[in-house]
Amino acid sequence: MPKEGSILVVNAGSSSLKLSLFRDIGNELALVVRGQLDGVGTQPRLQVKDAAKATLVDRKFAAEEVRSVQQAITLTSAWLREQFPDEPLRAVGHRVVHGGTDYAQPVLIDSTVFAALEKLIPLAPLHQPHNLAAIRAVQESQPDVPQVACFDTAFHRSHPLLADLYALPYDYYERGIRRYGFHGISYEYIASILPQVAPAIAEGRVIVAHLGSGASLCALHKGKSVDSSMGFSPLDGLPMGTRPGALDPGVLLHLLMQYNLPAKDLERLLYKESGLLGLSGISNDMRALLDSKEPRAQLAVDYFVHHTAKQIGALAAVLSGIDGLVFTAGIGERSAVIRARVLQACAWLGVALDANANQRGGPRISAANSAVSAWAIPTNEELMIARHTYAKVATATG
Repeated sequence: MPKEGSILVVNAGSSSLKLSLFRDIGNELALVVRGQLDGVGTQPRLQVKDAAKATLVDRKFAAEEVRSVQQAITLTSAWLREQFPDEPLRAVGHRVVHGGTDYAQPVLIDSTVFAALEKLIPLAPLHQPHNLAAIRAVQESQPDVPQVACFDTAFHRSHPLLADLYALPYDYYERGIRRYGFHGISYEYIASILPQVAPAIAEGRVIVAHLGSGASLCALHKGKSVDSSMGFSPLDGLPMGTRPGALDPGVLLHLLMQYNLPAKDLERLLYKESGLLGLSGISNDMRALLDSKEPRAQLAVDYFVHHTAKQIGALAAVLSGIDGLVFTAGIGERSAVIRARVLQACAWLGVALDANANQRGGPRISAANSAVSAWAIPTNEELMIARHTYAKVATATG
């Protein structure tokens, strides 16, 4: 394994592969390229930009050329080797959605770790298999390159017991039926930069709103996660693009027993057909809903704002009040309208919006006299993964 070289970060989904390449420059990791291969198996398209956001490649492929995550890894790896022939790959870092109860930190992947992560597939059936497929593909094509798994659940392992329990017989908790929380890599990044961006609240009580196609909230105290809106699975908490968020389990029993809905159909309903898409009947994209005049589109937006504000209130109660509120991820970073509406609904907490700062995108979007400050801060999960990967391989090689 080379002691110098680049760090490749991989985030594999069911039909897309995101990648970022970082180079070590004086103990700092600098982005070299960032790209995505969408439409795996249907309409594959590779788009890659450099650190200045200049397009390096925008190419479409026939469906049979990229039918799987493995083929996507092979194709993108070949492109990277062609573009950077003299730069060795030091390690690959992966976003892995579920680390279960065993993994509270990133870990070097070996056969034992991989087998343990395979056992967690039932806990994240639509995410974990694709994460592991990418790991397997790298292992097959470049077996000498170390790989590191970084978990969306790990940052939440600091929760107190009360935050992770369900009121089921206790032995279910011991079997792993508990609140795990997700989006932890994003929350960890935000916690890591608050001392620079918002030092006055960094050690205080902060709610971070990761609002995107997947959405959740995290309560931070002194930079540590103490509670989260997501629980056992990425279905819980806030309404999302195609996921319903918090749902009375009696609804699920009713669908199973009265509608005779097969488990696979129920899984598809909850992961693919609900949320903003299900409510609006139009789109899972917040931008399209905000632009639409259709009543159900507006209903979906109103529902999203209502339940986001409602769960902010719940986490504020957990923290016994808050010092700051941070918006991040796609909607949180880019939608001034949604930020404004959520903050207006949370005015009772003592937060006052600065409309002009909000339109500019922050970072501070609250008024100077606001008792609780509000911020819009871009997340950077890829950099967080690259940092963990670099640290793990550096330790392993001395």
